Amino acid sequence: MNKAFVKETDRDDDEDLPEALVLPAGMRNYMTREGYARLRDELAELMNVERPAVVQVVSWAASNGDRSENGDYLYGKKRLREIDRRMRFLTKRLDIAEVVDASQQPNRDQVFFGATVVYADQHGEETTVTIVGVDEAEPLAGRISWISPVARALIKAREGDTVILRTPGGIQELDILEVRYPDPQD
Repeated sequence: MNKAFVKETDRDDDEDLPEALVLPAGMRNYMTREGYARLRDELAELMNVERPAVVQVVSWAASNGDRSENGDYLYGKKRLREIDRRMRFLTKRLDIAEVVDASQQPNRDQVFFGATVVYADQHGEETTVTIVGVDEAEPLAGRISWISPVARALIKAREGDTVILRTPGGIQELDILEVRYPDPQD
């Protein structure tokens, strides 16, 4: 079918992503083993379970006749586009992923990718964060992206160091209380 008759475009899938998920040019897509496995499992679920089920519904709905007012058909086609878009995104991200095994970090007293860091702000409030990949970040759960301002301030610091965090609200000092990595036997 000619592109003139469909609403789809040839633009890159990264254009519609929230800013937090877009990798800066030239940056690597570092991920933990767990994060890589989660994305791989999601892709397999979409490819082997969800998409075939939706294709079956669309096929059934198409066989019912008039497609212009067929809700199952219209919704199914829309859902297929969403699934295909997510599958393309996941495939691209997995292709450029660089899996980092934080348990193999030789400098375990210094903050690098995969570290769990406990720090205190100038008010003495303690916060625990784990530095993970862009696709794995969940700030409310204490999992921050390695390109976030907090992670950038913490990277390469050691226990006992005080780092400067520059935010739109001003400059904050963070005291690093603890740095830990996953156990190599896990």
